[in-house]
Amino acid sequence: MSVNEKIVARVASLARLALKPEEAAPLAGELNAILGWIDQLQAVNTDAVEPMNAVMPITRDWRADEVTDGGIQADILANAPASAHGFFAVPKVIE
Repeated sequence: MSVNEKIVARVASLARLALKPEEAAPLAGELNAILGWIDQLQAVNTDAVEPMNAVMPITRDWRADEVTDGGIQADILANAPASAHGFFAVPKVIE
């Protein structure tokens, strides 16, 4: 597909872009060059290539899912100004 000045003017009007008539010809050339690059990419055989989700492989070191600071509820609540039923007690803000 090639782009001409008429198509460039139509797309510019649809995008609500103010385009001077002398600007349409250079834009048509640039768009045709971009479409040429896309045609080159489509010509490449990618059947044996797996899709990627990142450019570089990402490996993550997962930590063990273990409770490390459990059983200190009383120590934590000792710092609170008020507590009730094993939780921090705060003033009621909604009537």
